[in-house]
Amino acid sequence: MAFRPKDKHSLLLFSYSKDKASNSILVKAKYLLYIFLFFSLWLFLLFLCFPPSPDLPTPSAIAGGAGGEEDDVPRPPEKCDPDIAPFYIYDLPTRFNLALLRRCRSLNIYTDMCPHVAHRGLGQPVPHPLSSSGGAADSPSWYATHQFIAEMIFHARAERHPCRTLDPSSALLFYVPFYAGLYTSSVFRVSDHALRDALAVDLVAHISSHAAFRRRRGRDHFLAIGRTAWDLMRSDAASSPDFGANRLLLLPEVLNMSILTVERHPWKGDNQFGIPYPSYFHPFSAAEVAAWQAEVRRSKRSHLFMFVGGPRNATDKAAVRAEILRQCGASDRCLRVECKPGSPKCHDPERVLAVMKQAEFCLQPPGDSFTRRSVFDSVLAGCVPVFFSEHTAYTQYRWYLPGRAEDWSVLLGPDRSSRIEEELSRIPKEEVERMRETVIEMIPKVTYAHPNASRSALGFRDAVDVALVELTKHVRSTLHEA
Repeated sequence: MAFRPKDKHSLLLFSYSKDKASNSILVKAKYLLYIFLFFSLWLFLLFLCFPPSPDLPTPSAIAGGAGGEEDDVPRPPEKCDPDIAPFYIYDLPTRFNLALLRRCRSLNIYTDMCPHVAHRGLGQPVPHPLSSSGGAADSPSWYATHQFIAEMIFHARAERHPCRTLDPSSALLFYVPFYAGLYTSSVFRVSDHALRDALAVDLVAHISSHAAFRRRRGRDHFLAIGRTAWDLMRSDAASSPDFGANRLLLLPEVLNMSILTVERHPWKGDNQFGIPYPSYFHPFSAAEVAAWQAEVRRSKRSHLFMFVGGPRNATDKAAVRAEILRQCGASDRCLRVECKPGSPKCHDPERVLAVMKQAEFCLQPPGDSFTRRSVFDSVLAGCVPVFFSEHTAYTQYRWYLPGRAEDWSVLLGPDRSSRIEEELSRIPKEEVERMRETVIEMIPKVTYAHPNASRSALGFRDAVDVALVELTKHVRSTLHEA
């Protein structure tokens, strides 16, 4: 039976109790709503301050593979190349490599590096083949690799290399896997020089405390750096411009070491050795390389020359760039992909290589510095590079280049660069074909193989192997002289 108040007083009491209960529920609901809003705001702010980073390397990734079908497949021990000395890799504190990757969004003042440090530095896989002959949609050997990431790829290849030893007493070479280039680019805008140099100074203090370093004062140690040497050789002279560099390569202990860098200092880099900028191809096997070389040989070269790049401002290199853009734009025998700020065209592997594969010659003027990654893109595309400075390749990559520059490239000095089409047209067709074949044969040794590739499947020396062979010669010679 429903409740029915017997008089007016009872009715008032009933209404009061009902209102009191409703108010109590409202108070509780408001309290819960405030708590919900507080935690929602807290989570939102936490997300903004510490956003998730895509596919960041974990400690297991540093010790393991780089993605791909062979990551977890056990491999039988492989024999070390007899021309490569046993080398030891320092187990550095993570602040010198892995911890830097955790700040991938701030590693470069111009771009978010999180997609590029993925897969041990290979970057994001290219979702379609770059070959006109077709194939699987997801190629495990092609990546949109960043130009300044060689130090990560070198580290990944070295860790699984058959010449690596875990016993420092049996090593002739000592590899210090400091991601100096990534650190350097992350502090370009730090005005305080002491802060800008801090991690470099910290590294030297850490390494020089080891007995292995003290034994030969670092002469058997080496660094691999993915940026130009200029970025790590700041002069504190009042007349020198400060563009954000640090002083790592000028520290006394480091001057004893061998420095592998994508651009050595042409005049002050006696202990520096050029290694290739990484391109987009990271093969697992010799068969993959041979298939790509065959694809490049089949390419129809419909244009005489091409240029991928943009203008430069306020440098002596700006005039060369401007002249190239002018001449290319005025010729129907030139293909041009002009790079503009914010445009993705020049960073699209498929587009870049497709254009290069249509040209006989690829123009390679200096960029912000003497060298540019495009040189190695053109080699990968079988396009004969045309240089406007000897320091763009000839004085840089001696370990990797054929003996005679004219066998694989063209150098146009100031007296010839004003008539590019005319100069290139003079080269006989048979000679161009011989040059292109030499360029195509260079592909394996300037390519960074996939970190998971086995030596037996590769069957050739890639960029890392070549560097280790030459380092072995250099260190043995240095120690013998000492």
